[in-house]
Amino acid sequence: MAAVIKDLVQVNADLQEQKDRVETVDFKMITFSLGGKDYGVDIMNVKEIAKADKFTYVPNAASFVRGVYNLRGEIIPIVDLRIFFHLPVDQTEDNQENMLILRIGDRVYGTIVDKIDKVVGSNAEQIQPPHPIFGDINIKFISGVVEKQGSLYIILDVIRIFTQSDEEKAKPRGTLQEGAGENFFVPAVATPPEARNEVSDSDFGFIKDGLIALKHFTPGPLNELWLGKRFTEWSGLHSGAEVQLRNANDADDFLSTFYSPGNGTFWEDEYAYMVKNLLPDLSSNNIQVWNLGCGKGYETFSLACILKSRYPLGHIKIWANDSDLMAISQAPNMVYDLNEAPEFVRGYLVKGKNGYSFNQEIKDAITFEYHDVLNGNVVPEVDIIMVRDLLSFVTVQDQDRLIAEFAEKLKKRGVVFLGRNERLSEDDWQPISKDPVSAFMRN
Repeated sequence: MAAVIKDLVQVNADLQEQKDRVETVDFKMITFSLGGKDYGVDIMNVKEIAKADKFTYVPNAASFVRGVYNLRGEIIPIVDLRIFFHLPVDQTEDNQENMLILRIGDRVYGTIVDKIDKVVGSNAEQIQPPHPIFGDINIKFISGVVEKQGSLYIILDVIRIFTQSDEEKAKPRGTLQEGAGENFFVPAVATPPEARNEVSDSDFGFIKDGLIALKHFTPGPLNELWLGKRFTEWSGLHSGAEVQLRNANDADDFLSTFYSPGNGTFWEDEYAYMVKNLLPDLSSNNIQVWNLGCGKGYETFSLACILKSRYPLGHIKIWANDSDLMAISQAPNMVYDLNEAPEFVRGYLVKGKNGYSFNQEIKDAITFEYHDVLNGNVVPEVDIIMVRDLLSFVTVQDQDRLIAEFAEKLKKRGVVFLGRNERLSEDDWQPISKDPVSAFMRN
């Protein structure tokens, strides 16, 4: 009996200790929202909360710097954390931005957030280590996560964000990405030309990061010529924070000039005849074609019609793949309005009850298959590969693997058609055309 009582006493003591630990508040944070998620900052780093709608623009500053602000005589840089972390930006009705004024060491920074909530207290032992699934931002800027009152708060490490490690300090200016520390902005006066170029390079880096995060577009050798030209155009049309890609709509706008003609529609006659003129002379009447990323089949049917025109006696076989199950399922049975069809396809259309569709010869030439090209491809050797605008949306490693596979599967005198703004290395591939049709043969 004494042992049982002793055990009960110990259990009660343990429960009380746990209760005391839970109720002890030794960590407080200011909570706020970014991109629809709840975040927190150690209250010891928060100087005050403010609202403002006018900031003084700083030329050549990093894109996430909204400018500088006069805080009762103290000029402080203002950083938009939403742009810094490539998160969507909510538009406020009164144009007043919510700001946390932070003190990091002997420096003061203003940070713009979506909405400032309240002060939340917690026991430090309840704070869990960060994990990538808890946020849309780089885990190195998260000090922990904690659940309070039914909400999960991601605690930002603002010291890490606003200060540089020794390794970062050793980097040349212009190479810093997130967490640029003392290089967050460049003063508007006495800025040498080389510094302006380096900051532009930094902006270019943020554009690349934004394309990856928002649209899974991979900047690299395949598209670097277009990307450099487009960045010059973009930075000429936008200034300050607007240079940065703040959301998916900005990224779509930036990529609007990237895509090939007839993306998601039938090719226009002029483009189709350009492709036809680049098709090689083949020794065999068995013409094998691989069409990657065919979508609903507009591109595939356009290509099939041009192939029949170029090789009237040929036995054409097209393997058309796409990872969009809905699109690839609809492709074989699409019905079209004759008035919307370009001239070069009309001779291959037949009228049905609900509109026009392609004749049986064209349909028999195509095999539409649901397939992810990153998971292995079983098509045989082919004469033509059509892969417009797809490679730029996979990683560099997958690009290299697929290009190597193209080289293996392509027959002698075979041709690869890429997107209008994609280029293969001329060390291994011979360009036979450029904009708007980008085509290559193996060296």
